[in-house]
Amino acid sequence: MRNNEELYDSDKVDAVIISTADFQHALHCIQGVEAGKDVYVEKPFANTMDDARDALTVVSNSDKIVQIGTQRRSAANYIQADSFIRSGRFGDIVAVEMTWNVNQPGRWRRPKLVENLREDNVDWKRYLLNRPFEPWDPRKYIEYRLFWPYSSGIPGQWMVHQIDTVHWFTDLPHPRSVVVNGGIYLWKDGRKNFDTLTAVFDYGPLKDPSKGFQVIYASRQTNSAGGVKELYYSNGGTLNLLTNTITPDGGLTQRMASAMGMEENRLPEMSIAEAGGIETAANTGTDDATFAHMRNWMECVRSRKTPNADIHAAYNHSVALNMTIAAMHSGKRVTFNEVKQEVIIS
Repeated sequence: MRNNEELYDSDKVDAVIISTADFQHALHCIQGVEAGKDVYVEKPFANTMDDARDALTVVSNSDKIVQIGTQRRSAANYIQADSFIRSGRFGDIVAVEMTWNVNQPGRWRRPKLVENLREDNVDWKRYLLNRPFEPWDPRKYIEYRLFWPYSSGIPGQWMVHQIDTVHWFTDLPHPRSVVVNGGIYLWKDGRKNFDTLTAVFDYGPLKDPSKGFQVIYASRQTNSAGGVKELYYSNGGTLNLLTNTITPDGGLTQRMASAMGMEENRLPEMSIAEAGGIETAANTGTDDATFAHMRNWMECVRSRKTPNADIHAAYNHSVALNMTIAAMHSGKRVTFNEVKQEVIIS
């Protein structure tokens, strides 16, 4: 079969897995649902709010099972961390630090394939979907993660995974504000998306600015020190999703507390599995989490239950992503209009 229409017209499939270019995910999800299919779709879900809103409407008005590929939601250690945070024993989150660092000049590059690809081998106009037309460019077809508006690069590929856990653990739908700094500092290969990025998010109740916490997300493709980290902080200590431990690191010590007439606040040291109270070995492997996530989708296709990463999780991470994209491109502080469901550049 040459395209999606021929696939759906054949009426030989009940469910589809969408693994296409970043900007196509929400649009292909809409097409699959409207064709009457259950859908598993890669993240990032939507690079524009128009695509995100359209997809939310179509999926919400259907009875189709849609799972988004933020597979941390099916990983045992993240499920245990969520249980521990919700129990109240961790305390209020006061800060989150996230990193995703690599040193890969060839990341998202396919120079030999780009050199050999010809326009008559592909359907360029079909590929562009609702993006503005531009002349054939094999790099934007193969190496699309380096070029806006086909991808945002770092935030769409990596940040989405980690920021989704913030939404999950806190039930907060999106940031209150985002600021971003970064640029192309080393890999000057014609790309348009940053090779280095730091984003600072303000999260908290939308109607109570006195409460909340900061999320700092930093990622670079130019030096791998620090690797991938997810650290949640409370006044009593640290939840580390790299080591799968709860520790008193950074908690309020007796010496500091007594000076203010307060009590010491230090969490006991334990594994996330112990803290979460779930009798499942912690599992941090990306492949294993992906298998578990795919299994959850298939089980929900059979049972018609809501999957772990449903359309609302997809919409929420898309809001955070679109706020980040706007902050990247404008260099300004970005907020979100709840009534219009639109990104606002200050």
